[in-house]
Formats: sequence, C-alpha cells, structure tokens
Amino acid sequence: MDITIITKLQEIVGTSFVFTDIDVLQKYGHDETEDYVYPPHVVVKPITPQEIADIMKLANEYKIPVVPIGGQTGLSGGALAINGGIGLSMERFNRILAIDEMNLQVITEPAVITQVLKEKVAEQGLFYPVDPSSMGSCFIGGNIAENSGGARAVKYGVTKDYVLNLEVVLPNGEIIWTGANTLKNSTGYNLTQLMVGSEGTLAIITKIVLKLLPLNQHNILLLVPFFKAEQACEAVSAIFRAGITPSALEFMERDAIDWSLQHVDGISVEVKPEHKAHLLIEVDGNYQEILMQEAEKILEVVEQFDIDDVLFADSIDQKNALWKMRRGVAEAVKANSVYKEEDTVVPRYELPKLLKGIKEIGTKYGFKSVCYGHAGDGNLHVNIIKGNMSDDCWRNEIPKGIREIFELTVQLKGTLSGEHGIGLVQKSYMDIAFNSTQLNLLKGIKELFDPNNILNPGKILPDNI
Repeated sequence: MDITIITKLQEIVGTSFVFTDIDVLQKYGHDETEDYVYPPHVVVKPITPQEIADIMKLANEYKIPVVPIGGQTGLSGGALAINGGIGLSMERFNRILAIDEMNLQVITEPAVITQVLKEKVAEQGLFYPVDPSSMGSCFIGGNIAENSGGARAVKYGVTKDYVLNLEVVLPNGEIIWTGANTLKNSTGYNLTQLMVGSEGTLAIITKIVLKLLPLNQHNILLLVPFFKAEQACEAVSAIFRAGITPSALEFMERDAIDWSLQHVDGISVEVKPEHKAHLLIEVDGNYQEILMQEAEKILEVVEQFDIDDVLFADSIDQKNALWKMRRGVAEAVKANSVYKEEDTVVPRYELPKLLKGIKEIGTKYGFKSVCYGHAGDGNLHVNIIKGNMSDDCWRNEIPKGIREIFELTVQLKGTLSGEHGIGLVQKSYMDIAFNSTQLNLLKGIKELFDPNNILNPGKILPDNI
C-alpha cells in the first residue's frame, strides 16, 4: 500500500495501531471459514467512532476497500479482505458502557465477547439469551453483523430480536444513530434492523443498545437417544404441537456425537451402536414444578417414537458436559477433516425431508455429511467431509451437491442461511433464494449506502449482479 496512505492512517490512529508486517496481516486475513486466507494490505486498530469516520473518509477519497474485522469466528468469509485494502480491527472497542437495570437494557461496544456480556448482565439478575456456539470468543458486534442465533433461539429469538439502537459509521464517514432506545418504534424505515445481518457491508457498528430479560432461576436438560435419525427430526415438531416451547432443542446425528466425544475431553455419555441420533432438550423458567410437568410432557411425546433410555442431567456439571459435547461438534469436525459447513434452515416440520434429502445428495455426489444443529427452529448445520475425496472432485463436484442441497432447502420453504450469513462462500447460490428483482433491490440498498463500493466489497451479492 502507498506510503502516503499508511502515513495518513498513522496520523488518524497513531503509529502504534497501524500494522503492515506480514505476520500481522496473515493473522487478520482469516476467520473460521474453511482454510481461506486473504490478508489485508494494512491492519488498523481505531478506538473511537471519529477515528473510524476519518478512516472511511480517507478510504472514500482514494477508493480503498475497508473490511471490518471482529472476533474472526465467522463461517461465511464475511471478514476476509478478498480485495486487500484496510483491515479495520474493532478489537479496541471492548467496553460495556452501561447496564440499565431499570429499563432492562445494556449499552456496549462491539468488541465485547458475547459470553462476557452475558455473564456481566447475569451478575445484575439479567439475561441476554443469544448464545452462538462460539460465544466464548465471538464479538457482540459480529453477532449483529451476521444476525447470529444459537441454541436458545427456539424460545428467545435471535440477535435481531434484542437490538434496539445502533451507533454506526457510514461508508462516507458520517456517524449516526439508527433508532431509539425504546421497545416500540414505528418512526420511518427501520434502519436498525437493516444493519442487523448486513455483514459489515452497509456501515460499521460502534455502539449497541440491547434489550435484556430477567434471568430465569431453573432449567431441566434431557438427552434423548433415537434409533432412527429421521424420527428424531419428526419428534421436534411433535413437541411443539404438544404445547411445549423448549428453551433449547438441539439435534445431533450419530457421527456428530462420536466425533465430539473423541475430540472434547471430560465428557462421558453412553452411546450404543444402534443409536442414530440424539435430541438435547432444555426447558427453563422460575418454577421447578412447572418445568417438571413440561419435562414429563416431553417424555410422553418422545416415547411415541423409537427411543432408548432418556438421560436427565441431574447436576450442573452434567449439564455443562452435555452442552460442551454439543458445542464441541464443529471443532471436532474441523479437527478430523477438511470440510465445508452449510447453514440450512427450513420450517421445523420439514426437517425429516431435509435430512433425508441431504443424505441422498451425498450418495449421489460421493460425500459424507455430519448433520447437527438447532432443530427447534429448523436450523440444520451440514458439514460436508472431504475425507479421501480427490482435490478435483472437491473443487468441481461438491459445489454441484451444495447447490442441490440449497435447492432442496428452498423447495421446502427454507433458505440458505439461518445464522452464519452469506459472506463470500455462499454468494454464488443467492440466485436460488432470490430472483433478479430481489437481487437488484439488495444491490440498490448497497449502492445507496456505499456508492463507491469500498465497505466489505464482494460479499453477499453474486458477482454477476
């Protein structure tokens, strides 16, 4: 990058927070998306919205791409600097600014780790429910950029359901608030929700106002083994039709559990050879007797299917171990093989058809898949395993299989991503979910916010739009 630009960036944020060393650039050139690495030309670490505003004005003047970089835990390539340019690390925006116990709100900067935020508000008897699997390392700002979900979305919703207001820096360097710190707002277009899930392509988030809930006092956790994986999917809808809304309802097929148990230490769960899938089901609330009634009702429902003995987690340690097993699946898959992870989502009643179809597509194209996810809201993660597959087949045949998976998902009234976003790796499939009119509307929104196409260019929209 031109030394003039480097000097100007140093004048904005200070020499100590501008990096051009190749090792640093490599470090900020990846997230958790497969094995992709796209280093920026320079990494900058601002600490105030005004510094970001000045960086954006500079970038606009010289038409330099700017890529916001958060906790680097994304799975869609959203933080990859595919065009080089400025890597805008947000890691110094790491303060919780205020916890409003009276209004059940928190004001935070975007680089606060999600689990830290959850724990801090819990100390005040408050609850931020969104819990992506990477919550121990992901940033709350990245959660907003991707509209992250997690296990408890089935009862409590996803990130968008808790965002009240945002301070953002626009691509032209202007600083605005998008809404108001109120629970209801019908004043004009909803700019706040437009930012949620925009994957760093419309603006850079610098402050966040989130809605909170009172913290529940109790929960019950069950692990249900099924002898048929499709029946485990069928049971999901049956539980809701019986009038129960679990706080979490997770699906894990056999390979997912086996790989997690091998990879994650300190977990002991009996998995018999004939078990094909498990449901991890949680109910929560403030009254233990009501939770026991709900758990008993869940038992009545799942006993209609071909299941084995249900495990009731009877201690905090056992509950933590079961959640550790579920949250460890992605890391276990990554440790075992090169893989591609797809983030399908369908109406929950269609889950059995989706699972069956994925396995049939795998047979057609010769790939093995490990499926798990948030079955309670129809969100199934599909890990396609390379194994012994040739590089040529992996590059040229697997994308055809992925396209068929997405076509099936849309036929079942679902869509391409439930919580990971589109970013770089899924943008070529957007024509499956959207027609040309819809894609041009998305393009028009991007052009209105970012006419010079400098903010995270090359993401979400297909290249031919």
